[in-house]
Amino acid sequence: MHSLSQRLLLSVAVPLALFFGFMTLVLDSGFRTLSEHSLHELLDSQIIALIAAAEREPHKGYVAPLGALDSRFATPRSGLYAEIRSSRHQWRSPSTAGAQVQFGPLLTQGERSFSYALAGHRRLAIESRGVAFADDPGGGGPVTFSVAVSLTPYEQQLWEFRRRMVLWFSVLMLLLLATLAVLLRAVLAPVRRLEREIHEVEEGRTEVLGGGYPRELSGVARHLNALLVGERKRVARYRNTLGNLAHSLKTPLAVMRSALPSAGETQGAIGPEIDRMSGIIEHQLKRAAASGGALLGQAPVPVAPVAADLRAALLKVYRHKDLSLELAVSAACQFAGDRADLMEMLGNLLDNACKWCAQRVRLTVAVDPAGAIQENMSIIVEDDGPGISAENRARVLERGVRTDETVPGHGLGLAMVRETVELYGGSLAVDTSPLGGARFELHLPGRL
Repeated sequence: MHSLSQRLLLSVAVPLALFFGFMTLVLDSGFRTLSEHSLHELLDSQIIALIAAAEREPHKGYVAPLGALDSRFATPRSGLYAEIRSSRHQWRSPSTAGAQVQFGPLLTQGERSFSYALAGHRRLAIESRGVAFADDPGGGGPVTFSVAVSLTPYEQQLWEFRRRMVLWFSVLMLLLLATLAVLLRAVLAPVRRLEREIHEVEEGRTEVLGGGYPRELSGVARHLNALLVGERKRVARYRNTLGNLAHSLKTPLAVMRSALPSAGETQGAIGPEIDRMSGIIEHQLKRAAASGGALLGQAPVPVAPVAADLRAALLKVYRHKDLSLELAVSAACQFAGDRADLMEMLGNLLDNACKWCAQRVRLTVAVDPAGAIQENMSIIVEDDGPGISAENRARVLERGVRTDETVPGHGLGLAMVRETVELYGGSLAVDTSPLGGARFELHLPGRL
């Protein structure tokens, strides 16, 4: 989880869910306690009413007139049941018809009991009391009065309470999280703006970050802007210094060359060394001047115009070969780097291909949006020349190495291409082309 908003929401949602879960348990326990208390009060009031209404009848023991009791005692299986029982007589309310209620054992005088029992599929709460009447003419001993009530209404009420409580707590938690999400979006808006502006700088659409950030982020934006400006100035200063150095070295070398005799051992010994010095200086200066990656705030470079310019120039240089230089470059392909570096790499590879080809050179450039950001653009340069043998493919990328000493050059072009590719974090591979010659494949950072 890489989003700061998601992390904050999750860190709040977990304790919030725990809190509401704990509150649900507390309220559920309180509601059950209250229901049990109400149940006991109901049973107490009903059993007192039963005792008060009990009348002695000859040969029948104690009975209770239904008119003096709750009307539910007269309705079969109403959920409220009563029994008056002694050792010799038993009376049950009409509501027990078909209910199969077991009220429990007889009790002694003053004894009380409370229990739960099953009557079919119903759970019952039963309260019983043992009572002995002082004016009992029969002297039949203690009488057990029992009242039972069905727990189904209480259980349904409990489950309805639980359902509503969970529903309302869930809705309340979601509302709180939604409110928190809105607040986080407002609070983190400067962070998202900073991310967006950094992305725009990376894509080259702007050069610096904007202002107006909160105090906690203003320092970050200010230092990033200083870093961006300082980096661009540093690279520009290095390139200007190196350009001045290159210009200042050309004149002494030219004077040294002109001072040498036109022929003889001196010219033969020193001339090639001067040429070698010129090539080494050119290589090292270009290597040091390479940016080594796209500068932040630098716009990407369209590849198609650069390739078209190089094609036009090379066709003029190699017009004596009557070659065909094919370009397969999409107009949307962009190089995420420096234009001079792109021209240096493409120029060296295309020049090398034109130099060695028979008639055909092909350049193919494509960008894979799903590829790794450092290698999602592929550049393939192919020719129909003699190609490069497997044992020489690694050597040709080294500085100063040439496979054919009869061909003019310093052996530095491919080495500079390899080093520039490495500076960008890309890769370079040499293989055999379907055209019959060499195939150079570069993988560099690119965009569509």
